[in-house]
Amino acid sequence: MLSRKGQGLSLNVIIIAALALIVLVVLVAIFTGQIGGFKTGVDKSGDVELTQMRISYGDCHPTTARESEFSTQIARAPTSDEKDRERQVFEDEISRCDEVSSEKSLCESSGCKWQ
Repeated sequence: MLSRKGQGLSLNVIIIAALALIVLVVLVAIFTGQIGGFKTGVDKSGDVELTQMRISYGDCHPTTARESEFSTQIARAPTSDEKDRERQVFEDEISRCDEVSSEKSLCESSGCKWQ
């Protein structure tokens, strides 16, 4: 009589091999810098937004720290509604600084930056 024992791989071995392959792909991506490239792309999207906002600057405008915060927030916003909200908050800050004064000392004393 012929033996009917299975000669294939068990389901557990296949699952473990698939998980190991996924881990290997993630490690290769990390060590070859592909993950860093993604972060750079996300950061650049915030820089584009900031550059567009700078067009409306006057002599008195938000500080560099506030600009950096805006770039980070806009890059991390998961939905277009949240991006719009961040843009509006930053536009309000630009308007506030612009309305403060055309004098350097008053501008800087209100927490804005003089160009």
